[in-house]
Amino acid sequence: MPNKIYILSTRPLETALIEAAKAKDIHIDIVSFIDTTPVATTSIKEEIAKIIKQPASVVFTSMNAVNTVAAHINGQIPDWNIFCIGHTTRQLVARYFGEQSIHTVGNNAVELADKMISNKQVKQVVFFCGDQRREELPGKLRQNGIMVQEVIVYHTISTPHKIEKAYDGILFFSPSAVHSFFYANAVLPSAILFAIGQTTADAIKSFSTNTVIESEKPGKDELVKKMFQFFKK
Repeated sequence: MPNKIYILSTRPLETALIEAAKAKDIHIDIVSFIDTTPVATTSIKEEIAKIIKQPASVVFTSMNAVNTVAAHINGQIPDWNIFCIGHTTRQLVARYFGEQSIHTVGNNAVELADKMISNKQVKQVVFFCGDQRREELPGKLRQNGIMVQEVIVYHTISTPHKIEKAYDGILFFSPSAVHSFFYANAVLPSAILFAIGQTTADAIKSFSTNTVIESEKPGKDELVKKMFQFFKK
């Protein structure tokens, strides 16, 4: 194995993570393969404003959804019970809506749905999501008699790039980024592909037979740690 490891991250990483990698002779290049933009229609703004004013059970599985909705609260703390996935999404929920608002946390959307279903008090929820949200959570909730009001608050835009450099590993953080990457690229058989969760891993496997390493917990730093462990640096 070469002394220096070259990694491609398909979304931005905090400077601290890049510096920690550098200290281990791991060089990380950042190339974003998706972009997100808030939905800015009058009807969505009015819908969010209406929900903010009423008690609700609210679901977040994306940091983008939290950031978009938080931009509308104007200092208010809504009377919400919030169900969310862990790590970055959870941290943002605590920052904007208060730790006391967090009712249940799951490591991924499927685990979160299972926890909500086992809580017999949950009858209906508001799911703030993007236009390319996965079906696992809302589908499972509806199958178990929980009403789901979906509010699409951001768009996910594919931004493919042709990558000429050979990498030892590639970090993927969403199925959308996987699709965008493989639209214009193939990978060397030796490249190790790292996935932030099962749905992202499944998306990778639909394009490649390369080794896929999956993070057990959500969060960019968790995936970077997993990569560190693999290369034993």
